[in-house]
Order: sequence, then C-alpha cells, then structure tokens
Amino acid sequence: MLAVLVLLAGLLDNGGQQNRSRLPSATAPPRAGAQPPQVSPLPGGADPAATSRPQRQLSDWAENFSDELNIPMAALEAYGYAELALERTRPDCGLSWSVLAGVGAVESGHGRYGGSDLDSTARPEPPIRGIPLDGSEGVRLIRDTDDGELDGDTVYDRAVGPLQFIPSTWRDWGRDGDADGVADPDDLDDAALAAGYYLCDSGSDLRRAEQFRDAVLRYNASGEYVQQVLDHADDYGKRSRELLRKQ
Repeated sequence: MLAVLVLLAGLLDNGGQQNRSRLPSATAPPRAGAQPPQVSPLPGGADPAATSRPQRQLSDWAENFSDELNIPMAALEAYGYAELALERTRPDCGLSWSVLAGVGAVESGHGRYGGSDLDSTARPEPPIRGIPLDGSEGVRLIRDTDDGELDGDTVYDRAVGPLQFIPSTWRDWGRDGDADGVADPDDLDDAALAAGYYLCDSGSDLRRAEQFRDAVLRYNASGEYVQQVLDHADDYGKRSRELLRKQ
C-alpha cells in the first residue's frame, strides 16, 4: 500500500504532530534480519570507474531470501547495502536492512505499487509518484519546491520514488548510494541509503524500542504507520534468520 499522505515530513493535516494515542504497544524493536556479508567498496569509498552497481555484490545473499520474503532481489540488495554502509558510518544506530524493508513494503510494495516493476538497477518502471499535496481534505498543503524537477509537478509537491520522498526532504537527505554520480529518489539504491541516514538521525539507536518508534514517527507521524513498519520488519527479520539456519 502506497503511503502517499504522510511521507517523510508529516504530510497529514496534523502538521506533522505525532499521533501518540495510536502508538503500537510492542515493547521490543523488530528482530534484525540475516546479516549481509561484508562487501567493498561502500558509499564514501566507491570506485567511480565501476561498471555495475556495487549493490550487486549482495546478489547471492539476496537470492537466498527474495522469493520467500516476496522482495525483489534488487530491493534486498539495496536494503542490505544500506545496512552495511550505516554499520560503517553510524554503528551506534544499529540499522538492519529489515527495517528499511519494512518501510519499503508500506510505502510502495518495494517499488511495485500501481503495476510498477522494480528493474535490475533498483528503479521502478513506470516511476512512482504520490498525489499532489494540494491541501485537500487530509492532505497537507506543500506548494512546488523543485520547479517540478523531481516530481513533474510545478504547482504542488508530490512524493517521489519507491520510498516516497518529497522533494524538499530529498534535498536535505538525498544520497548517491550506487556511486553513479546522481542522487536520485527514483533509485532504490539511493533512497534506501537516504532513508537509513534519516532514521539514524539525532543519535537514534534502532535496537531500542522507544528510539525505534520515535525514529519511524519522524519518518511518518502516524502510530498506525509505525505498527505496519514494525510488523513487516519483524517478520522479515524472523523469517530471513530461519531461512539462513535451514541452509
């Protein structure tokens, strides 16, 4: 289900205030997913002469879980690579790829919302766009901030890509996750890394229940959304570890 109304910036008419009356009651964070193998290079040390996306180094690992978890291989590669990158740059955060997968599941079904398919470079085709943020009932008013460059709308902003960044948020948090020289919210490699840094901002430790919830609430100010991400992330973490034990 595409969460087009409250994406990364609190887009509901509550002005981004956290709806704590509907917070999930879980007392533990989601279980971490099966650890991806260490690869190199990672963001910050990527080889600009590389001929393919570095996330492809995780193809064997992703293939172990893709069908069972119903997550496209390119998406798993992107999530796993983002975990490894944040493990290097923000080890205090404890980000697991399963949390990013939980976000990706809720936001766009891992780039498959509305009949889109995620290709082998981790881009949905056709691209995914949210509704115009035009101030209609239940929708926050955000007038165009990017001259339509990212979202194709020169009147209002729209959420963009498989993780549904709005243009102003992407301006602050966008990352080039695959070292192709472009930070692109339509590229899940880039969006997953950006979402990881966003979730890990302000010293969050996602291994702690309260900090996990607060981080996801910053991503989307809805208790229902937090519960959906938690449920998906916990399921992915549990099942991936069970699959790994059976191999």
